[in-house]
Amino acid sequence: MAESGDRDKSGRPTNNRMPSAPTHTAEEARLLGAMPVDPMDDIELRSVQLQFPNSRGSIGGTCDMRRVPTDKGDILVAIQGDPTKPAILTYHDLGLNYLSSFAGFFNYPTMRGLLENFCVYHVTAPGQEEGAPTLPEDYVYPTMEELAAQLLFVLSHFGLKSVIGFGVGAGGNILARFALANPEKVGALCLINCVSTAAGWIEWGYQTFNARFLRTKGMTQSVVDYLMWHHFGRNLEERNHDLVQMYKNHFERSINPTNLGMWIYAYIHRTDLNIARTPSGTPQNNTTLKMPVINITGALSPHVDDTVTLNGRLDPTNSSWMKIQDCAMVLEEQPGKLAEAFRLFLQGEGYASPLIATPALRWLRSRTGSSVSNNNDIYSDAHVVQGCLNGNGKEIRITENPFVSC
Repeated sequence: MAESGDRDKSGRPTNNRMPSAPTHTAEEARLLGAMPVDPMDDIELRSVQLQFPNSRGSIGGTCDMRRVPTDKGDILVAIQGDPTKPAILTYHDLGLNYLSSFAGFFNYPTMRGLLENFCVYHVTAPGQEEGAPTLPEDYVYPTMEELAAQLLFVLSHFGLKSVIGFGVGAGGNILARFALANPEKVGALCLINCVSTAAGWIEWGYQTFNARFLRTKGMTQSVVDYLMWHHFGRNLEERNHDLVQMYKNHFERSINPTNLGMWIYAYIHRTDLNIARTPSGTPQNNTTLKMPVINITGALSPHVDDTVTLNGRLDPTNSSWMKIQDCAMVLEEQPGKLAEAFRLFLQGEGYASPLIATPALRWLRSRTGSSVSNNNDIYSDAHVVQGCLNGNGKEIRITENPFVSC
């Protein structure tokens, strides 16, 4: 009941409380039923569901799942695409698997178009798949070198002579080791937030405690916090809240902690890749990656310095380093820019079909000052790409967030 002083100009009492759902007589209800309904009524608002960042689609239902036997036990491989097409082989980072790492990215529109020309083989590290049973107590988890050697069994199982490697974090380190040992089996490499050195004392200390907690106490909050830092860096409150929450839930609920502890233990005991750039004008005696490499990081990633170190150890005539702004977990936070960069890289190596005049390609053309014909010659645009990514074959051109208008 309104106070006697709360009246409008006509003398009727007013109600200053928040409006509640009105009650109507039967006649009023019939009249209101004939009126147009507000599209944002209470019922429709209740039907709105939270859309997570990976709602771009999941590759889980479109993949052919295979268990590949190796000398260190079976590993899960998910095949996406036509096996008669050239092969892309992916490897995920710590705390993830093929689904949580690549599902959103490979369903991004640019990547779906690219995959018409490729078949992707998503490799999951032993015991890291969704719902994986705990590995036996007497199971000896493979070292990083042995995980890389397992890929020979994958290539042999599917009859693959050569692959394009696509690795993130620890997965990139594994693919780099495989490429060093088997350069004839890797046509090109895309490495994201990849580390080429042995673990430092700080990383070794943190990860040793993480591995111990995972195997004795399960997924503790300190382990979750470290995994979030490993993938997103700092300032999580300024990032995509849905994305951050989704990965927190994944780490807390979807990972077998014992199995992850085993892989982390193997990762912190990794050896240095022992690669070095050969100085200009000297014989090519030093060991480095022989195939074309695109080395990518996010500006907010805690691994930027590691990728710079790797860049300094690669051959500048066949490698490029790229830092993409406003992200750390590049596949999820900037999939459009990464997809465009990867497509340009593949086209520059003669794998992909010619590109349309996208903003990124126009940027490349402006930087190189080259004109590109619109015919079907695959190498017309490829020369432009190579000239930009490889610094015209002489110097590495560090490219920082070139695809700002994509």
